[in-house]
Amino acid sequence: MFKAMGHRLQELMILFFLAIFSKAAEGLKPCRAIVAPDAANNNYCLSWRLAVEANNVRGWWTVPARCLHYVEAYMVGGQYDRDIDLITEQILSYVSGIVLSGDGMDAWILDVDDTCLSNIFYYKGKRYGCDPYDPAAFKAWVLKERCTAIPAVFRLFQVLVESGFKVFIVTGRDQTLGQATIHNLHNQGFIGYERLFLRTASYKGQSAVAYKSDIRKQLVGEGYRIWGNVGDQWSDLQGEFSGNRTFKLPNPMYFVP
Repeated sequence: MFKAMGHRLQELMILFFLAIFSKAAEGLKPCRAIVAPDAANNNYCLSWRLAVEANNVRGWWTVPARCLHYVEAYMVGGQYDRDIDLITEQILSYVSGIVLSGDGMDAWILDVDDTCLSNIFYYKGKRYGCDPYDPAAFKAWVLKERCTAIPAVFRLFQVLVESGFKVFIVTGRDQTLGQATIHNLHNQGFIGYERLFLRTASYKGQSAVAYKSDIRKQLVGEGYRIWGNVGDQWSDLQGEFSGNRTFKLPNPMYFVP
């Protein structure tokens, strides 16, 4: 009898320890990480910005309201400047390997807004692109001639001019902003470019791709060889005669079709 009771007690002890082990093992099962709301929102906005820069999100007219603080932090917190610096380093590496012909027909194209000149102070007042585009307000801003040079692009410009490239500045600004644009570029040190192209009345209603493609076609027709093309919008770089290489600068604040 005592022997049977001993076996029974042993079985109960084994079941007791198995139950404890099973309960402890449940705590070791993998589970989904709990992400804080702010982190989850930043993750979404990071993905949105990446999709925008890769041209996978098109035709967007405002920055998502939930991404206001993310875009603000990106633009003024240092990451935007670091991204621009890295891209211009790649451009300069490419430039250093080009052997110019010496005939004065080696060309380079630069955009104006948020390529040569920054509109960050204007867009701060427009909640970094969360507010809809306001043509009248933007025109008034341009006429103030307060855009500042983007330092890394200004250094690139200097290298291009000193190396012997003919630099053509092609902007979507219309002719009514011509003098303000020339003065602003000059005041920020952009001196020595070959020609500035502004959108004329004949291009009214045309997309930026169509307009800028036609300008580049004219330059190629004049015999220029376009070695490089830099802009903050895909519409600066798409279309015909885009150049030997194109370089896209980041801009999560607005989209130009």
